[in-house]
Amino acid sequence: MSLRILLRDQPSRSIAILTESHALVFRHSPSAAGPQSNGSSVQAGAPRCIVEFSALDHVDLADYRPLRTSHVHGTLGLINIRADVFLCIISGAARVAHVRPGETVQKILSVEFYCLNRSDYDHELHNEINPYSTDDVGADGFDHGRDGELREPGWEHPCLALKKLLSSGTFYYSVDFDITNRLQDRSSEESAFDIDRLDEDFLWNSYMIEPLIGFRSRLAAGDREALDASQILTSAIRGFVSTVTVPASTSPIKSLRANMPSELTLISRLSCRRAGTRFNARGIDDDGNVANFVETETVFWYPSGLCFSYAQVRGSVPLFWEQATGLLPGQQKIQITRSPEATQPAFDKHFEDLEVNYGVVHVVNLLSESKPGEVELTQRYRYHIQHSSLNQNVHGAAGADSRLLEELQFDFHAETRGPSGYEAANSIRRLIQHQADGFAYYMSEKAEDSISASTCEKTGFQQRSVVVLQQEGVFRTNCLDCLDRTNLIQTIISQMAIESFLEHRSEHAAADFWMRHSSLWADNGDALSKIYAGTGALKSSFTRHGKASFAGYIADARKSATRLYINNFADKGRQNTIDLLLGRLVDQFPVHLYDPINDYVNSELSRRSNEYTSSKVVHFWVGTFNLNGRANGVNQDLSPWLCPKLNRLHQQPEIVAVGFQEIVELSPQQIMSTDPARRHDWELAVRETLNGNARKHHEEEYVLLRSGQLVGAALLIFVKPSILGDIKNVEGSVRKTGMSGMAGNKGAVAIRMDYATTRLCFVTAHLAAGFANYEERNRDYRTINHGLRFQRNRSIEDHDTIIWLGDFNYRIGLSDDKVRRLIDAGDLDRLYQNDQLNLQMVAGLTFPFYSEARITFMPTYKYNNGTDDYDNSEKARIPAWTDRVLRKGDNLRQTNYNTAPLRFSDHRPVYATFQCSISVVNEPVRDAISREIYDKRRSEVGEITTNTKGIENDDDDLIGYESIAPGLPPASSDRRKWWLDNNLPARSSFEAPGSRHQLNLQRPSNPFAPTNEPDWIVVPKAAASQGRGNQAVTEVSTLQRTQAPFEPAVSVSIPGDGEPLISNSASISRTASFALSASSSSSEPRKPAPPVPKKPQLLARKSLPKELGGQGNTPSHGPQARGVPPNASRLSSPPPFHQSVNPGEAFPLNRQTLTLPPPQRSRRGPANLVHGGGPPLPPRRPSQLAVNRGGIMDETVDGAHSIPSLQPRRA
Repeated sequence: MSLRILLRDQPSRSIAILTESHALVFRHSPSAAGPQSNGSSVQAGAPRCIVEFSALDHVDLADYRPLRTSHVHGTLGLINIRADVFLCIISGAARVAHVRPGETVQKILSVEFYCLNRSDYDHELHNEINPYSTDDVGADGFDHGRDGELREPGWEHPCLALKKLLSSGTFYYSVDFDITNRLQDRSSEESAFDIDRLDEDFLWNSYMIEPLIGFRSRLAAGDREALDASQILTSAIRGFVSTVTVPASTSPIKSLRANMPSELTLISRLSCRRAGTRFNARGIDDDGNVANFVETETVFWYPSGLCFSYAQVRGSVPLFWEQATGLLPGQQKIQITRSPEATQPAFDKHFEDLEVNYGVVHVVNLLSESKPGEVELTQRYRYHIQHSSLNQNVHGAAGADSRLLEELQFDFHAETRGPSGYEAANSIRRLIQHQADGFAYYMSEKAEDSISASTCEKTGFQQRSVVVLQQEGVFRTNCLDCLDRTNLIQTIISQMAIESFLEHRSEHAAADFWMRHSSLWADNGDALSKIYAGTGALKSSFTRHGKASFAGYIADARKSATRLYINNFADKGRQNTIDLLLGRLVDQFPVHLYDPINDYVNSELSRRSNEYTSSKVVHFWVGTFNLNGRANGVNQDLSPWLCPKLNRLHQQPEIVAVGFQEIVELSPQQIMSTDPARRHDWELAVRETLNGNARKHHEEEYVLLRSGQLVGAALLIFVKPSILGDIKNVEGSVRKTGMSGMAGNKGAVAIRMDYATTRLCFVTAHLAAGFANYEERNRDYRTINHGLRFQRNRSIEDHDTIIWLGDFNYRIGLSDDKVRRLIDAGDLDRLYQNDQLNLQMVAGLTFPFYSEARITFMPTYKYNNGTDDYDNSEKARIPAWTDRVLRKGDNLRQTNYNTAPLRFSDHRPVYATFQCSISVVNEPVRDAISREIYDKRRSEVGEITTNTKGIENDDDDLIGYESIAPGLPPASSDRRKWWLDNNLPARSSFEAPGSRHQLNLQRPSNPFAPTNEPDWIVVPKAAASQGRGNQAVTEVSTLQRTQAPFEPAVSVSIPGDGEPLISNSASISRTASFALSASSSSSEPRKPAPPVPKKPQLLARKSLPKELGGQGNTPSHGPQARGVPPNASRLSSPPPFHQSVNPGEAFPLNRQTLTLPPPQRSRRGPANLVHGGGPPLPPRRPSQLAVNRGGIMDETVDGAHSIPSLQPRRA
């Protein structure tokens, strides 16, 4: 179906996609540029768009003009880049496959990105795109040109890299059927966009199209059918799709005699779950997704209705492993990053998913048995298969045939090294023939059902597809890259399946048919190899022609050299572009389709979060130890450090983070490379100690989750197996700081993870040494904090909980003699006052907003080895607290901070324990609540549509804001202010509790100031008051307040003179004006004004600084205590609008003005530690840092302890 795209510039920019009967109109919502109002759970900064689908006769197209002259082929969705919203349109496509009648596949040749909120880019993307899409894309994901210089921003379209990627000829879509599922898993009657049926593992535009699919699911049934029929929405896969026509003369099916050509189709679907380039995506993730996972389906259709389908998969070795890039083959070393115990859950999840989707899984491992890296992967692969949950219930020889997961080791290089060459790979046939026969294949045929229109008419027939056989297992093939060797073996397996299909029908295929089959597979190998490695597949000449040639060997050598260049210099830019397309960058927000009802649902979900969100407390043990290169410590007892005598909760923490520095001697030969052998020794020693203690207390043992190393620095994370199910996205990264980032003798190792919905990050660092080099240490921190990056551009700061541990090398700024005397005297406070790290943190020059617990142990550096004596060598190092643990996170509470008596190094190990609150979301409960709110709201407000033309209507006003409390006005929007309703002040009223109650004048005018003063006071009767004259005693009510601790103010005015009556605290916003209505009889005499209570003289203090408005002796409470002139009362100036009250119900006061200085908060960070003369601050929350005359107050397990001062004292 041909589609047109139109643009309207005024009064609001809109883009419309038109069919012959309907229009899909997009309009950017400018009011959504900032944080969402109404408490919406949509991320702040996420752009919003209004989308409307309606019949053409309901859309005014008078102001629209064509945006392009040619027709378009649909949309891939919406994406947000650099605060601009773009609509992705398929502008060029070609049909490349015809799977079955009515099922065609289109290849995307070109796309266009049209901006919804700006016209600057309307003419930027019409130039021809190089089909080799990312040749000039740099590490930032944008085009740098052949000269390597970034082009002028004004002339570069933000979506240029995305356009090149999508126009590379590797993306395919279909508007006829669900291309994301294989033939066996779908039927021809299903909609191509049934959101419950699309396989998001292979849907590459899921991030962009998901808002539109959600919009479709909320449409009425008739509109939904019309949108599907319009073919506007497209589902795109990446990989390879092609069909070759088989003439009737060479067709393998002869018995049916259709005398029409048949069709052979190959569809390869590349998974987007762990998508990436060769060295950026390896192995498995915590969700069981593997890199370069491809489902390849061979489909053969015969005109009689006979259909054959066979699927097989390939994917990276499902272990946690990485491989570094390098210009030389020997530099590309393979590193396994997790222990077997920590890998098994993800491994089992991967194969359990395969078993659910395909049935029995047979692994064909083509890795070498002679290359060390591949041998290690094979051994670990075999170990996990043996311990897989799929085979736990199979015992003995009788159960061998019922195993759900089997393995075949086939060393491809060894088998094809002989004179037969690649032809020897056919020897795998006899090894897998038994399994191939058992797996079978999918086959369907057309059958005729008799039908009759009436009893009098002739009986007719209707054809329908009948499934005859289904595939019940799958071969999972892998080599190292899953490209060249894998593609050749999969070609053989596909041929075996077709031969089995023909043999069951007593048919056979001619050589011409197999040549077409081999050509399809050769093209498939080239396409998949270009996506993952940047070049075509090796060995493709043999796959294509059935024999190797000298020209083929030359072509393979050229491809290998090209791969080397692309993998080292171009893949980072390609990876960033892929992450941008899939919406995986940290600072990337999806486009939110504006739906008033949905926004209300999000607001209610946020308000009711306690119904589906829970929290649990987990315990961390964190320790750091500079080993000084001593290897003999591996054999010593580490339990005093790793298993200190603490309370029961902290003896068996769920997570243990161990940081080492100088695990090897930092010699010139060592600082440029990393040797993991020493780290492995320490991993074993730590694990043995932890598990020995666990067995002693009858607790579960620990497993190594992940470890990382940078020359001498290493970080090990151990966890309890019971929490592995809640931990995902475990990643590691390093950052060098030695020799300006060239050497690894100094730097950091970091490991991050997601524990449920809480993001954790542990960083061990070894900073610059030297007494006077504190500025260099500060620079090292900034380099690590800003330069260390995880996958998807995550930084250290992008986490909820961060813990730094290591040898930070900050010293004590006193002489050696003075430090030693203070140590002998046990004066740790004086030492801490001169600690460099403490002083730099106070000044905001390093580790801003981090906290450290009170130090109660002696300096940890530098000791004579094997003794408790500080250094007495010629250098005589000044003792210092070089080994530290710092924390950051509102959900973190430190409970212990101490050192351990291990003496084989010149440092002492330090440890800390923490309690961390982890947030857990119950997704099924949340979804149920969301559906309940949505149905209820829809029944209340009905169908709401947007006005796509008028700009005067406020988008936010459609949400239907409601009052947060009875008696209060509804919340405001960008154009509707509750205090300016129709240009009039908002009106609200409240009543006094009784006839004798009046507002209390002694309430502080600052609504945030803590006070014990009540809102109301009870005044005596008029007669009693007159009898006592001016000495009348005011009776103060003890009414308790029911409002929140911090409430806005209320201003009440008297009509006539406009003088303010009082400024006080109430449960309504401070900017409003309110009317005071009191119940009184008109016959009663006017009540005199109550006496103003005076402050006791005992509460006065001597003076207040003049810059704060003080004059002479100033009381510590009352107006002058807050900086008010002595002749001023508590009254504030009236707001712009006032609600009048009856003068008979109030008492007169003189007009005065109160001016308050803004409160100044005190915090430990870049700001100065100054407490202004403003009103008192509200009580601090737990774990916050407060400053008083005694110094720092820090929460610990025993309560608050004081460290006298942060500033050094003069000697």
